Amino acid sequence: MTDVNDMNTEMRNVKSEQLHQFSTLEIIELMNEEDQRVPSVVKAALPQVQKVIDQAVEIMKSGGRLFYFGAGTSGRLGVLDASECPPTFGVPHDLVNGIIAGGDRALRFPIEGAEDSAEAGAADVHKHVTRKDMVIGIASSGRTPYVLGAVNAASNLGIPTAGIACNTGSLLSQKVIYPIEVPVGPEVVTGSTRLKAGTAQKMVLNMITTASMIKLGKVYRNLMVNVQASNEKLRKRAVSIIQEITGVDEVEASRASEKAGGDVRVAIVMLLLGVNVEEAKVVLEKKNGNLAELMRDVE
Repeated sequence: MTDVNDMNTEMRNVKSEQLHQFSTLEIIELMNEEDQRVPSVVKAALPQVQKVIDQAVEIMKSGGRLFYFGAGTSGRLGVLDASECPPTFGVPHDLVNGIIAGGDRALRFPIEGAEDSAEAGAADVHKHVTRKDMVIGIASSGRTPYVLGAVNAASNLGIPTAGIACNTGSLLSQKVIYPIEVPVGPEVVTGSTRLKAGTAQKMVLNMITTASMIKLGKVYRNLMVNVQASNEKLRKRAVSIIQEITGVDEVEASRASEKAGGDVRVAIVMLLLGVNVEEAKVVLEKKNGNLAELMRDVE
């Protein structure tokens, strides 16, 4: 599918053809009604999403990284998802990366023509990505030149590729190994893919990183045991997690967290095994930092 007029993301929504005459409540009721289509479309794509996650986990287990490439809203969503992984899961800042057409300035300001350059997408792949990594292109239309250039360059280097598009049979889907298609249909405001399309992309990105981090052992039970206690709210959360897993009171959990430098896993190991900070770190290192694996031996 290459003709813009044939893409669902660019078609007019018959329900909103007189949108300018709607009351405020009518506008948001229609938006809400249309948004309810998104979860079912994403559900239909879950088998595709699973394949991407399984590949991403293998890549990261082997020392590789995950890269999102996108333009406009799609690019911003990729950067957002990548940026939230370090504080949530305690992973290095370069494990999941969001690259947006036009560079970081494009996060706040439109960069004229940035998304139209396939060469720029290829150049950014050559600049940032290695053969150990994985590239995921994000494009509502499935035809953004910058994103196509990125996945083509990655493919030529033998790098695993995936794509997230909101049209079926898109160029992006045809050019990647693992296509994900979430065709949410015409937007309430014609072509404004920051709406349903953006919501669908965000849901898929949430799944990719969250499930990957769970499989990598960054979550124990349903607790963020790798959370970085970088502010007061997260410090309290860290103490609460330590209490939940070890059964100690708040004072003892706080003391252990302080000794562990805010590392929830280290504090938990200290308390459960009765060891000091350095000994707890050694125990964790033997499990590659995977608290879930260690807990199987403890429980």
